[in-house]
Amino acid sequence: MNFEDTHERSMIRQTAAEIAEQYGPEHWREKEENGEFSTEFWNELGEAGFHGLLVPEEYDGAGMGMQEMGLAMETLCAEGCGMAGTWYLVLTAGMAAVGIRENGTEAQKERYLPDIATGARNFSIGITEPEAGTNTLNVATRAEKDGDEYVLNGKKAWITFADRADNMILVTRTTPREDVDRGTDGISLFVVDMDDPNIDVSPIPKHAMNYSKSCEVFLENVRVPEENLLGEEDDGWWVLVDMLNPERIGFAAAGTGIGKLASNAAIQYANDREIFGAPIGTHQAVSFPITEAYAKMETAALMREKAAWLYDQGEECGYETNVAKATAVDAGIEAVKHSMQAFGGWGYATEYDVERWWREINLTRLAPVSQQMAYNHIGQQLGFPKSY
Repeated sequence: MNFEDTHERSMIRQTAAEIAEQYGPEHWREKEENGEFSTEFWNELGEAGFHGLLVPEEYDGAGMGMQEMGLAMETLCAEGCGMAGTWYLVLTAGMAAVGIRENGTEAQKERYLPDIATGARNFSIGITEPEAGTNTLNVATRAEKDGDEYVLNGKKAWITFADRADNMILVTRTTPREDVDRGTDGISLFVVDMDDPNIDVSPIPKHAMNYSKSCEVFLENVRVPEENLLGEEDDGWWVLVDMLNPERIGFAAAGTGIGKLASNAAIQYANDREIFGAPIGTHQAVSFPITEAYAKMETAALMREKAAWLYDQGEECGYETNVAKATAVDAGIEAVKHSMQAFGGWGYATEYDVERWWREINLTRLAPVSQQMAYNHIGQQLGFPKSY
Protein backbone atom coordinates (compact mmCIF):
# COMPACT_ATOMS: atom_id res chain seq x y z
CA MET A 1 0.00 0.00 0.00
CA ASN A 2 1.07 3.54 -0.75
CA PHE A 3 -0.26 6.42 1.36
CA GLU A 4 1.10 9.06 -0.98
CA ASP A 5 -1.52 11.72 -1.71
CA THR A 6 -1.39 11.49 -5.49
CA HIS A 7 -2.68 14.16 -7.83
CA GLU A 8 -5.68 11.96 -8.67
CA ARG A 9 -6.60 11.43 -5.01
CA SER A 10 -6.17 15.11 -4.26
CA MET A 11 -8.47 16.02 -7.16
CA ILE A 12 -11.11 13.51 -6.04
CA ARG A 13 -11.04 14.89 -2.50
CA GLN A 14 -11.20 18.48 -3.70
CA THR A 15 -14.02 17.82 -6.17
CA ALA A 16 -16.02 15.86 -3.60
CA ALA A 17 -15.61 18.64 -1.04
CA GLU A 18 -16.78 21.24 -3.56
CA ILE A 19 -19.87 19.19 -4.44
CA ALA A 20 -20.64 18.63 -0.76
CA GLU A 21 -20.41 22.34 -0.10
CA GLN A 22 -22.92 22.98 -2.88
CA TYR A 23 -25.22 20.19 -1.64
CA GLY A 24 -24.79 20.57 2.08
CA PRO A 25 -26.93 19.85 5.14
CA GLU A 26 -29.72 22.30 4.28
CA HIS A 27 -30.19 20.65 0.87
CA TRP A 28 -30.54 17.19 2.39
CA ARG A 29 -32.76 18.43 5.21
CA GLU A 30 -35.18 19.77 2.59
CA LYS A 31 -35.01 16.65 0.41
CA GLU A 32 -35.54 14.42 3.44
CA GLU A 33 -38.55 16.41 4.65
CA ASN A 34 -40.15 16.45 1.18
CA GLY A 35 -39.27 12.86 0.28
CA GLU A 36 -37.64 14.04 -2.95
CA PHE A 37 -34.82 12.44 -4.91
CA SER A 38 -32.00 14.92 -5.57
CA THR A 39 -31.75 14.70 -9.34
CA GLU A 40 -29.47 17.71 -9.39
CA PHE A 41 -26.99 16.01 -7.03
CA TRP A 42 -27.12 12.81 -9.07
CA ASN A 43 -26.35 14.76 -12.25
CA GLU A 44 -23.55 16.67 -10.51
CA LEU A 45 -21.88 13.38 -9.56
CA GLY A 46 -22.10 12.34 -13.20
CA GLU A 47 -20.55 15.56 -14.46
CA ALA A 48 -17.73 15.16 -11.95
CA GLY A 49 -17.06 11.63 -13.24
CA PHE A 50 -17.86 9.92 -9.94
CA HIS A 51 -20.40 7.52 -11.45
CA GLY A 52 -17.65 6.26 -13.73
CA LEU A 53 -14.82 5.83 -11.23
CA LEU A 54 -15.03 2.02 -11.43
CA VAL A 55 -15.87 1.84 -15.15
CA PRO A 56 -12.90 1.03 -17.45
CA GLU A 57 -11.68 3.81 -19.72
CA GLU A 58 -12.70 1.91 -22.87
CA TYR A 59 -16.31 2.26 -21.71
CA ASP A 60 -15.98 6.00 -21.01
CA GLY A 61 -15.11 5.64 -17.33
CA ALA A 62 -12.14 6.72 -15.22
CA GLY A 63 -10.71 3.21 -14.81
CA MET A 64 -10.02 3.68 -11.10
CA GLY A 65 -10.71 1.44 -8.12
CA MET A 66 -12.38 1.14 -4.74
CA GLN A 67 -9.61 3.17 -3.11
CA GLU A 68 -10.70 6.19 -5.12
CA MET A 69 -14.41 5.40 -4.76
CA GLY A 70 -14.08 5.03 -0.97
CA LEU A 71 -12.26 8.36 -0.78
CA ALA A 72 -14.96 10.08 -2.84
CA MET A 73 -17.73 8.60 -0.68
CA GLU A 74 -16.15 9.43 2.66
CA THR A 75 -15.36 12.99 1.58
CA LEU A 76 -18.87 13.61 0.25
CA CYS A 77 -20.35 12.27 3.50
CA ALA A 78 -17.96 14.14 5.79
CA GLU A 79 -18.12 17.50 4.01
CA GLY A 80 -21.88 17.89 4.20
CA CYS A 81 -23.86 15.23 2.33
CA GLY A 82 -24.20 12.73 5.16
CA MET A 83 -25.36 9.29 4.03
CA ALA A 84 -26.30 10.61 0.59
CA GLY A 85 -22.58 10.75 -0.23
CA THR A 86 -22.47 6.96 -0.24
CA TRP A 87 -26.13 6.22 -0.92
CA TYR A 88 -26.22 7.83 -4.38
CA LEU A 89 -23.11 5.99 -5.55
CA VAL A 90 -23.00 2.57 -3.94
CA LEU A 91 -25.59 0.70 -6.02
CA THR A 92 -25.11 1.80 -9.62
CA ALA A 93 -21.58 3.24 -9.64
CA GLY A 94 -20.34 0.62 -7.19
CA MET A 95 -22.12 -2.70 -7.24
CA ALA A 96 -23.66 -2.73 -10.73
CA ALA A 97 -20.57 -1.28 -12.39
CA VAL A 98 -18.34 -3.90 -10.74
CA GLY A 99 -20.72 -6.79 -11.42
CA ILE A 100 -20.94 -6.00 -15.12
CA ARG A 101 -17.27 -5.03 -15.44
CA GLU A 102 -16.07 -8.29 -13.91
CA ASN A 103 -18.69 -10.75 -15.16
CA GLY A 104 -20.62 -9.23 -18.04
CA THR A 105 -20.43 -10.25 -21.67
CA GLU A 106 -18.94 -7.79 -24.11
CA ALA A 107 -22.43 -6.91 -25.30
CA GLN A 108 -23.55 -6.23 -21.70
CA LYS A 109 -20.52 -4.05 -21.04
CA GLU A 110 -21.09 -2.02 -24.20
CA ARG A 111 -24.78 -1.60 -23.44
CA TYR A 112 -24.62 -0.66 -19.77
CA LEU A 113 -21.21 0.64 -18.69
CA PRO A 114 -21.04 3.87 -20.75
CA ASP A 115 -24.45 4.93 -19.44
CA ILE A 116 -23.44 4.07 -15.87
CA ALA A 117 -20.33 6.19 -16.26
CA THR A 118 -22.30 9.31 -17.17
CA GLY A 119 -25.14 8.75 -14.70
CA ALA A 120 -27.61 8.24 -17.55
CA ARG A 121 -28.53 4.75 -16.32
CA ASN A 122 -29.53 3.83 -12.78
CA PHE A 123 -29.49 0.33 -11.30
CA SER A 124 -31.08 -1.25 -8.26
CA ILE A 125 -29.78 -4.52 -6.80
CA GLY A 126 -32.43 -7.15 -6.05
CA ILE A 127 -31.00 -9.33 -3.28
CA THR A 128 -33.02 -9.12 -0.06
CA GLU A 129 -36.23 -11.11 0.38
CA PRO A 130 -38.77 -11.09 3.23
CA GLU A 131 -38.12 -14.69 4.26
CA ALA A 132 -34.41 -15.00 3.45
CA GLY A 133 -33.16 -11.82 5.14
CA THR A 134 -29.41 -11.97 5.71
CA ASN A 135 -29.30 -15.59 4.51
CA THR A 136 -29.00 -14.83 0.80
CA LEU A 137 -28.56 -18.51 0.00
CA ASN A 138 -32.25 -18.98 0.86
CA VAL A 139 -33.56 -16.67 -1.86
CA ALA A 140 -36.83 -18.00 -3.24
CA THR A 141 -37.16 -15.90 -6.40
CA ARG A 142 -37.12 -18.43 -9.23
CA ALA A 143 -35.81 -18.23 -12.79
CA GLU A 144 -36.97 -21.06 -15.04
CA LYS A 145 -35.67 -21.59 -18.55
CA ASP A 146 -38.27 -21.48 -21.32
CA GLY A 147 -36.69 -21.75 -24.76
CA ASP A 148 -34.31 -18.84 -25.21
CA GLU A 149 -35.84 -16.94 -22.28
CA TYR A 150 -36.03 -17.16 -18.50
CA VAL A 151 -39.28 -16.66 -16.59
CA LEU A 152 -38.84 -14.86 -13.26
CA ASN A 153 -41.20 -15.05 -10.30
CA GLY A 154 -40.67 -13.81 -6.77
CA LYS A 155 -40.65 -10.98 -4.26
CA LYS A 156 -37.86 -8.71 -3.07
CA ALA A 157 -37.83 -6.26 -0.15
CA TRP A 158 -35.84 -3.17 0.80
CA ILE A 159 -34.66 -2.61 -2.77
CA THR A 160 -33.32 0.93 -2.97
CA PHE A 161 -33.84 2.93 -6.19
CA ALA A 162 -36.31 0.30 -7.50
CA ASP A 163 -38.85 3.09 -8.02
CA ARG A 164 -36.59 4.99 -10.42
CA ALA A 165 -34.07 2.44 -11.71
CA ASP A 166 -33.76 1.65 -15.40
CA ASN A 167 -32.45 -1.84 -14.59
CA MET A 168 -32.11 -4.24 -11.71
CA ILE A 169 -29.50 -6.92 -11.14
CA LEU A 170 -31.76 -9.64 -9.77
CA VAL A 171 -30.57 -12.54 -7.61
CA THR A 172 -32.54 -15.74 -8.29
CA ARG A 173 -32.40 -19.49 -7.94
CA THR A 174 -32.27 -21.45 -11.14
CA THR A 175 -31.89 -24.67 -9.15
CA PRO A 176 -33.69 -25.11 -5.81
CA ARG A 177 -31.45 -25.25 -2.78
CA GLU A 178 -32.63 -28.75 -1.88
CA ASP A 179 -31.35 -29.96 -5.26
CA VAL A 180 -27.76 -28.71 -4.94
CA ASP A 181 -24.81 -30.05 -2.96
CA ARG A 182 -23.67 -26.62 -1.74
CA GLY A 183 -25.90 -23.69 -0.82
CA THR A 184 -23.83 -21.42 -3.04
CA ASP A 185 -24.74 -23.50 -6.09
CA GLY A 186 -27.90 -22.92 -8.11
CA ILE A 187 -27.91 -19.12 -7.87
CA SER A 188 -28.10 -17.00 -11.03
CA LEU A 189 -28.13 -13.25 -11.63
CA PHE A 190 -30.04 -11.42 -14.35
CA VAL A 191 -30.16 -7.87 -15.65
CA VAL A 192 -33.85 -6.93 -15.70
CA ASP A 193 -35.53 -3.98 -17.41
CA MET A 194 -37.62 -2.24 -14.78
CA ASP A 195 -40.23 -0.97 -17.25
CA ASP A 196 -41.62 -4.50 -17.60
CA PRO A 197 -45.38 -4.35 -16.90
CA ASN A 198 -45.16 -7.56 -14.82
CA ILE A 199 -42.95 -5.84 -12.24
CA ASP A 200 -44.73 -4.01 -9.43
CA VAL A 201 -42.82 -1.63 -7.16
CA SER A 202 -44.15 -0.40 -3.80
CA PRO A 203 -42.11 2.02 -1.61
CA ILE A 204 -41.76 1.14 2.09
CA PRO A 205 -42.28 3.98 4.62
CA LYS A 206 -39.03 4.25 6.57
CA HIS A 207 -37.12 5.99 9.33
CA ALA A 208 -34.58 8.01 7.35
CA MET A 209 -33.05 8.78 3.94
CA ASN A 210 -36.38 9.63 2.42
CA TYR A 211 -34.49 11.39 -0.37
CA SER A 212 -34.56 7.96 -1.98
CA LYS A 213 -37.09 5.16 -1.80
CA SER A 214 -36.56 1.58 -0.65
CA CYS A 215 -39.19 -0.74 -2.04
CA GLU A 216 -40.89 -4.07 -2.19
CA VAL A 217 -40.65 -5.50 -5.71
CA PHE A 218 -43.03 -8.14 -7.04
CA LEU A 219 -42.21 -10.12 -10.19
CA GLU A 220 -44.85 -12.26 -11.86
CA ASN A 221 -43.93 -14.18 -15.01
CA VAL A 222 -41.32 -11.63 -16.03
CA ARG A 223 -39.57 -12.82 -19.19
CA VAL A 224 -35.96 -11.93 -19.91
CA PRO A 225 -33.81 -13.14 -22.82
CA GLU A 226 -31.00 -15.53 -22.00
CA GLU A 227 -28.43 -12.89 -22.94
CA ASN A 228 -29.53 -11.01 -19.79
CA LEU A 229 -27.90 -13.70 -17.62
CA LEU A 230 -24.98 -12.09 -15.76
CA GLY A 231 -22.22 -14.67 -15.45
CA GLU A 232 -22.93 -18.40 -15.69
CA GLU A 233 -26.18 -20.15 -14.85
CA ASP A 234 -26.15 -21.69 -11.36
CA ASP A 235 -22.78 -20.04 -10.60
CA GLY A 236 -24.01 -16.54 -9.77
CA TRP A 237 -22.96 -16.61 -6.11
CA TRP A 238 -19.43 -15.64 -7.08
CA VAL A 239 -20.71 -12.84 -9.27
CA LEU A 240 -22.59 -11.54 -6.24
CA VAL A 241 -19.50 -11.79 -4.02
CA ASP A 242 -17.67 -9.51 -6.46
CA MET A 243 -20.39 -6.94 -5.80
CA LEU A 244 -20.78 -7.33 -2.02
CA ASN A 245 -17.24 -6.40 -1.00
CA PRO A 246 -17.46 -2.95 -2.67
CA GLU A 247 -20.78 -2.42 -0.87
CA ARG A 248 -19.14 -3.12 2.50
CA ILE A 249 -16.28 -0.76 1.65
CA GLY A 250 -18.82 1.90 0.70
CA PHE A 251 -20.70 1.55 3.97
CA ALA A 252 -17.41 1.73 5.87
CA ALA A 253 -16.83 5.07 4.13
CA ALA A 254 -20.33 6.13 5.18
CA GLY A 255 -19.67 5.19 8.81
CA THR A 256 -16.55 7.32 9.13
CA GLY A 257 -17.86 10.03 6.82
CA ILE A 258 -21.10 10.66 8.73
CA GLY A 259 -19.24 10.36 12.03
CA LYS A 260 -16.72 12.99 10.99
CA LEU A 261 -19.47 15.27 9.71
CA ALA A 262 -21.30 15.16 13.05
CA SER A 263 -18.06 15.45 15.05
CA ASN A 264 -16.91 18.53 13.18
CA ALA A 265 -20.31 20.18 13.64
CA ALA A 266 -20.17 19.39 17.37
CA ILE A 267 -16.62 20.71 17.70
CA GLN A 268 -17.65 24.00 16.13
CA TYR A 269 -20.68 24.19 18.40
CA ALA A 270 -18.56 23.32 21.45
CA ASN A 271 -16.23 26.22 20.65
CA ASP A 272 -19.09 28.70 20.23
CA ARG A 273 -21.48 27.64 23.01
CA GLU A 274 -20.58 29.04 26.42
CA ILE A 275 -21.94 27.96 29.78
CA PHE A 276 -20.58 28.64 33.27
CA GLY A 277 -18.31 31.27 31.74
CA ALA A 278 -16.42 29.06 29.24
CA PRO A 279 -16.97 27.23 25.94
CA ILE A 280 -18.45 23.80 26.60
CA GLY A 281 -15.58 22.29 24.60
CA THR A 282 -13.22 23.09 27.48
CA HIS A 283 -14.95 20.39 29.51
CA GLN A 284 -13.37 17.00 28.92
CA ALA A 285 -16.72 15.30 29.45
CA VAL A 286 -17.70 16.92 26.14
CA SER A 287 -14.41 16.76 24.23
CA PHE A 288 -13.01 13.35 25.20
CA PRO A 289 -15.88 11.11 23.98
CA ILE A 290 -15.87 12.78 20.55
CA THR A 291 -12.07 12.73 20.41
CA GLU A 292 -11.94 9.03 21.29
CA ALA A 293 -14.54 8.18 18.66
CA TYR A 294 -12.67 10.27 16.09
CA ALA A 295 -9.46 8.37 16.78
CA LYS A 296 -11.33 5.09 16.24
CA MET A 297 -12.76 6.41 12.96
CA GLU A 298 -9.29 7.30 11.72
CA THR A 299 -8.15 3.75 12.48
CA ALA A 300 -11.19 2.22 10.78
CA ALA A 301 -10.55 4.38 7.70
CA LEU A 302 -7.09 2.82 7.41
CA MET A 303 -8.61 -0.66 7.38
CA ARG A 304 -11.02 0.51 4.69
CA GLU A 305 -8.03 1.66 2.64
CA LYS A 306 -6.41 -1.76 3.09
CA ALA A 307 -9.59 -3.59 2.10
CA ALA A 308 -10.00 -1.37 -0.96
CA TRP A 309 -6.34 -1.85 -1.94
CA LEU A 310 -6.66 -5.64 -1.71
CA TYR A 311 -9.87 -5.54 -3.73
CA ASP A 312 -8.25 -3.42 -6.44
CA GLN A 313 -5.34 -5.89 -6.58
CA GLY A 314 -7.74 -8.77 -7.14
CA GLU A 315 -6.81 -10.31 -3.78
CA GLU A 316 -9.10 -11.99 -1.24
CA CYS A 317 -10.45 -9.26 1.03
CA GLY A 318 -13.58 -10.61 2.75
CA TYR A 319 -11.96 -10.45 6.20
CA GLU A 320 -10.71 -6.91 5.68
CA THR A 321 -13.98 -5.58 4.26
CA ASN A 322 -15.91 -6.95 7.23
CA VAL A 323 -13.41 -5.54 9.73
CA ALA A 324 -13.55 -2.17 7.97
CA LYS A 325 -17.34 -2.08 7.88
CA ALA A 326 -17.81 -3.27 11.47
CA THR A 327 -15.25 -0.92 13.05
CA ALA A 328 -16.19 2.11 10.94
CA VAL A 329 -19.86 1.72 11.84
CA ASP A 330 -19.19 1.21 15.55
CA ALA A 331 -16.89 4.25 15.67
CA GLY A 332 -19.19 6.38 13.53
CA ILE A 333 -22.25 5.62 15.66
CA GLU A 334 -20.27 6.47 18.79
CA ALA A 335 -19.15 9.76 17.21
CA VAL A 336 -22.66 10.82 16.19
CA LYS A 337 -24.11 9.84 19.57
CA HIS A 338 -21.61 11.94 21.50
CA SER A 339 -21.89 14.79 19.00
CA MET A 340 -25.65 14.83 19.49
CA GLN A 341 -25.07 14.95 23.25
CA ALA A 342 -22.72 17.92 22.84
CA PHE A 343 -25.55 19.90 21.26
CA GLY A 344 -27.74 19.19 24.27
CA GLY A 345 -31.42 19.82 23.56
CA TRP A 346 -30.54 21.36 20.18
CA GLY A 347 -29.23 17.98 19.09
CA TYR A 348 -32.87 16.94 18.90
CA ALA A 349 -33.80 19.85 16.63
CA THR A 350 -33.98 19.33 12.86
CA GLU A 351 -32.27 22.66 12.15
CA TYR A 352 -28.94 21.36 13.49
CA ASP A 353 -29.09 18.18 11.35
CA VAL A 354 -27.34 15.93 13.84
CA GLU A 355 -30.63 14.12 14.61
CA ARG A 356 -30.88 13.26 10.91
CA TRP A 357 -27.31 12.02 10.79
CA TRP A 358 -28.14 9.85 13.83
CA ARG A 359 -31.06 8.32 11.95
CA GLU A 360 -28.92 7.82 8.85
CA ILE A 361 -25.91 6.20 10.47
CA ASN A 362 -28.05 3.70 12.34
CA LEU A 363 -28.97 2.06 9.04
CA THR A 364 -25.33 1.03 8.71
CA ARG A 365 -25.79 -1.25 11.75
CA LEU A 366 -28.25 -3.26 9.66
CA ALA A 367 -26.99 -2.99 6.08
CA PRO A 368 -25.50 -4.12 3.81
CA VAL A 369 -24.82 -6.79 6.39
CA SER A 370 -25.67 -6.54 10.07
CA GLN A 371 -22.93 -5.88 12.59
CA GLN A 372 -23.59 -9.32 14.08
CA MET A 373 -22.99 -11.05 10.74
CA ALA A 374 -19.85 -9.00 10.11
CA TYR A 375 -18.49 -10.08 13.49
CA ASN A 376 -19.57 -13.67 12.79
CA HIS A 377 -17.39 -13.62 9.66
CA ILE A 378 -14.47 -12.06 11.52
CA GLY A 379 -14.76 -14.54 14.39
CA GLN A 380 -14.81 -17.45 11.97
CA GLN A 381 -11.60 -16.18 10.36
CA LEU A 382 -10.04 -15.96 13.82
CA GLY A 383 -10.78 -19.64 14.38
CA PHE A 384 -14.09 -19.70 16.22
CA PRO A 385 -16.55 -22.38 15.06
CA LYS A 386 -19.03 -21.25 12.45
CA SER A 387 -22.25 -20.03 14.08
CA TYR A 388 -24.57 -19.86 11.07
